[in-house]
Amino acid sequence: MLKILLTNDDGIDAPGIHALYDSVRHAIQVHRPNEDVEIVAVAPDRCRSECGHSIVTTHPLTVTTVRENWHSVNGTPVDCIRVVHYAMDFKPDIVFSGINAGANLGVNLMVSGTFAAAREASLLGIPALAASHYRRPDVPRTWDHTATWLEPTIGEFLRAAIDVPADGDPPPLWNVNLPAVTPDADRRPEVIECEVDRCPIDRTGTIEPGGRVRFQLDFHARPREQDRDVRHCFDGRITVSKLSVHPGR
Repeated sequence: MLKILLTNDDGIDAPGIHALYDSVRHAIQVHRPNEDVEIVAVAPDRCRSECGHSIVTTHPLTVTTVRENWHSVNGTPVDCIRVVHYAMDFKPDIVFSGINAGANLGVNLMVSGTFAAAREASLLGIPALAASHYRRPDVPRTWDHTATWLEPTIGEFLRAAIDVPADGDPPPLWNVNLPAVTPDADRRPEVIECEVDRCPIDRTGTIEPGGRVRFQLDFHARPREQDRDVRHCFDGRITVSKLSVHPGR
């Protein structure tokens, strides 16, 4: 029995985690049709976007069953991983985090709760994939296409996580971003493996009367390096960055 955990940082009711469920089921049907699979979702009870690798220490965590195999936690994505790993009977073989409503590219990984959940799973020895979807105001924010777009990548990840011996290496930790292009039933965007961009995001800031601080940024015009994830995703490709939870490896 292959046990799969789903989580996110947008909350248990977010459409992205339901799209992730459909995407994982579809990929399993294509790549591992004879596999017995149990999928459980454990996600924050509300949006925890950009919470990074934070945890809740100010109140006890509570698990609420939303419906069968779907549970919410009044904490962060990392809290969700820890609740499952240390307190629940369900012990996942693989973790999928997402699908985030917005890109997690380059330096966004420093603050992304979506990626932090995958990183925490990897720290605990569990293969993990974080998936996000770049959005632009001029492109419809639909979800039905994600199963088709993610199918080959999830299939490859399943092979890396299950079929390929680790040989002492840390488990796979992948960060995947879907581009902001209008879905075409006859064409899946190109998938490209690439490194994570290192450019900071430019911001301006003002302090208003009363001390209120406001930041402004143009996410879509952010600086980008050639042949790294920001440029490729912004140019319409599905990006796959294969990372290590341990620096220098």
